[in-house]
Amino acid sequence: MARRKLLFGNWKMNKTIAESKAFAKESKKLLKLATAKGVDIGVAPVYLSLETVRKTNPKLTVAAENCHFEDHGAFTGEISIPMLKEIGIDWVIIGHSERRTYFAETSETCNKKLLALQANNMTPIYCVGETLKEFEAKKTKKVIEEQVKVGLKGLDAAYVAKSVIAYEPVWSIGTGKNASKEIAEDICSYIRKLVDKLYGNVSKNVRILYGGSVKPENVHAYLLEKDVDGALVGGASLKVDSFKALIENI
Repeated sequence: MARRKLLFGNWKMNKTIAESKAFAKESKKLLKLATAKGVDIGVAPVYLSLETVRKTNPKLTVAAENCHFEDHGAFTGEISIPMLKEIGIDWVIIGHSERRTYFAETSETCNKKLLALQANNMTPIYCVGETLKEFEAKKTKKVIEEQVKVGLKGLDAAYVAKSVIAYEPVWSIGTGKNASKEIAEDICSYIRKLVDKLYGNVSKNVRILYGGSVKPENVHAYLLEKDVDGALVGGASLKVDSFKALIENI
């Protein structure tokens, strides 16, 4: 069975509740367009806007940008999986490069979160990617291997099959630099091979996205590649018009 393309907007620390609601109302048109194109779409707003977006457009896939691996406890400022489930959220982004870079997130921590999400039957978008220094030192695949092997450790094959992995080179996040479609395909293909070594045939079901300065004018070229199943988009997902252009150009 062919893997459906997935276009996911990561809003990061942007949009108030009111702004998120306005987008969610307009997103009903985006969903119609995406359905006609045979593409799945979703957005990841800040915690405060999650319930608003979900209730405003119940058919839109809505993900949290992060979660904690414990159900409750003395973790000031954190949000738990039961809190997300209570408001109807069942997708979560894990290990985004900004979490790894600014908040000392490790593959081990990501693994704890992924195991907790598995226990709660929630869908992860697990992010992997190398820094500019690692890229220039030609250590990309070594870094990716560690992130995939450690991050996915102990997960069930059936769960991995329905999970999403996003290749997000740190050097292209918000910099305007983007990996060529050849680099994106090479690494997404490498990720699929790593998953195949760990879990076998389920690697054919895993959707692998590219993220990093994806825009309406380059999204089509990326998604033509065999192992690039979609895109995790930052800035271009914040406005309805640019999100619409992304869908149109797939």
